[in-house]
Amino acid sequence: MSKITTELLLERAVPRSTRLRKIETLNLSKLQLKTGDLDPRLFSRLRHLQKLDLSDNLLDKFPNSLTLPDLRVLNCNNNKLEDVTALKQFPLLEELTYENNVYLTLNDDYKVMFLLQNLRLLNGKDITKLANHVRRVNSRKLTSKVTAHWEKFFRDQLPEKYTAEQVKSIKKKFLKSVQTNVVYGPSSLSEFTRWRVKMIAEEFLAYSLGVELNSDTEPEEKMDENEEESTESPREAAEDVAQVGDFSSYISNVTVTPSKRKRNHSKSSPGNKRSKSQASTEEEAEDVSAEPLHFLQCHSKGNSREDFKTQLWSCVFEPVLDSGARKDPIVSSSRTVATCGGESVCLIDCETGTVLKKYKVATEEFFSVAWTTLTMVISDSRKKAHNILAAAGRRGIVKLIHVAADFCYGEIKAHKKPIATVCFSPTQETHLFTASYDKRIALWDIGIPDCDYNFKASQLLVLETASIPLRIALVPTCPEQYLLAGCEDGCFAWNIKLDKGQKSRPFEAIFQFPDDESMTTSHRVDGLAFLNDDVIVSKSSKPGCIYLWSWSRSFDAKGKGCQRTMSAVILAELEWSTTDMSYLTLSTCPAKEYVFCGDEKGSVWMYNLSSYTTAWGSPKGKRSERRISPTQILKWPELRVNGEQPPEILVNNVVADPAFTYLVVLTSVNITAIWKKS
Repeated sequence: MSKITTELLLERAVPRSTRLRKIETLNLSKLQLKTGDLDPRLFSRLRHLQKLDLSDNLLDKFPNSLTLPDLRVLNCNNNKLEDVTALKQFPLLEELTYENNVYLTLNDDYKVMFLLQNLRLLNGKDITKLANHVRRVNSRKLTSKVTAHWEKFFRDQLPEKYTAEQVKSIKKKFLKSVQTNVVYGPSSLSEFTRWRVKMIAEEFLAYSLGVELNSDTEPEEKMDENEEESTESPREAAEDVAQVGDFSSYISNVTVTPSKRKRNHSKSSPGNKRSKSQASTEEEAEDVSAEPLHFLQCHSKGNSREDFKTQLWSCVFEPVLDSGARKDPIVSSSRTVATCGGESVCLIDCETGTVLKKYKVATEEFFSVAWTTLTMVISDSRKKAHNILAAAGRRGIVKLIHVAADFCYGEIKAHKKPIATVCFSPTQETHLFTASYDKRIALWDIGIPDCDYNFKASQLLVLETASIPLRIALVPTCPEQYLLAGCEDGCFAWNIKLDKGQKSRPFEAIFQFPDDESMTTSHRVDGLAFLNDDVIVSKSSKPGCIYLWSWSRSFDAKGKGCQRTMSAVILAELEWSTTDMSYLTLSTCPAKEYVFCGDEKGSVWMYNLSSYTTAWGSPKGKRSERRISPTQILKWPELRVNGEQPPEILVNNVVADPAFTYLVVLTSVNITAIWKKS
């Protein structure tokens, strides 16, 4: 039953009334109202209502037919509004406030200024001059650009005598092209600009060709003036995946053959790859512990179904907010994951395979993503936690995205060369590390944006590296003091304590590892992660081997001086593929004591190390003499796309959520595979 009744409306009228049609001022604030509580049939009787207060409720949108023909003042502060376009049903509105609706942005301000021709005050500010500019100058400029785009690129495509099918086809192409290529004003208003361009283009076609307005069109994308960056809504992203990326309709003969490896006693040279027949003789069947849920192609360049070249590099599960809309009571951790590769960053629901958000920068190639949770202050001094996503790549720029608000609110020009990886401090929510091809690792304070998304970023520290840093990890027991990095030419450690005066610092230690009969510091370390507070997992260019070693026993914190060489105290070796291919990185699931690493054949090697960690943690823990075989290998299913198998599949990255419910596999062929533990 709706919370709003005739009796409630009469009681909340100011002053109280005996007839609905006599009410001119109505206060419905602080009633926990949701959109479904606003019954159009009941509100249609408020024919003379002029002032309506709906503040401090739970509204996410307005019904399209409230029929309040005389409404002049509307207060929607402190709700959960996601869209403002339904407000056009109140054409006489003069004063509007919707502060502290975190999903609304500057683009929405411009939309209401255009839609509500009588609006004078918006969120307490006189917007008369700006609104006139938006309605007249902005519209005139965009109309001119839209018309010119048609004349230059599309008019000659339409024959003198055209059919309805030809008109439909050219309309579809024109709307997509004009939204992509017509730009005007600052990049922060790119969403508003594309919204207006689409509207103007449809009106132009209706006038010129007699094309019916509001017919089905391509999903709208939002794009930046200079960079062609866009943020797609959940509906748009889902349509994109259904059209381009969800392989479920193309897969035939999917087989899942996880296996448990026996110890291989034969000695094979590092460069020799085993044949399929060899591999099959070394494996024995095991009960399936994970099953494939989804195979997505959501990072395609230009949304092309034929794109099997875009490399996918990084994925991180979203932190769970106590009051977050994405928290699922069925699982103990988030089921949403951010992935990046090519020109886009996607947010995916692992259970449903739905792409919830998609963010694009056409001139970028994203290499890394990282989450942080910022406690932001909204205008009435209330504090609320919001998840922020940082994304970086080839251009050396960090993009900061407030995902829930569907808004990229800023960027940091961190390096002049590509950024290989980024990570946030677990103890300082605004501290972001960026590792770049310029052989530097920078520490940034990204600040906390205010309610208008103003923020100030500052560089706190620069760590000089001897070669390109590929992976970075903060030491769990002292994340504000030491950072490890796996680089092109070794594994290094830095003191990052900020109370030291030196802003630019050389490395404090370089670690040496076994190499045949000796120790070496010179090797590519392309995988690095902590399994627990002390055990480090690293992968080097030495084929067939992943090392586990102790931080506390390897690093001499009492030693003095920089650039010291220290021997890594090896606890164990994990048996892995004999490939010499680099940049197939590893990850860990500390809560479940698992290590994951993909290989050059699309398989995922999983190691359950819970039976070893207790012994390693003892003061005199001994090294495991034998290489530890994988607990299980998840084989890549026999996928067929349009009747053909995808090309050679490399697993660039594989990550589990903290509870090890889902396993996300990123490949070299633009396919994201999601497995679920059964």
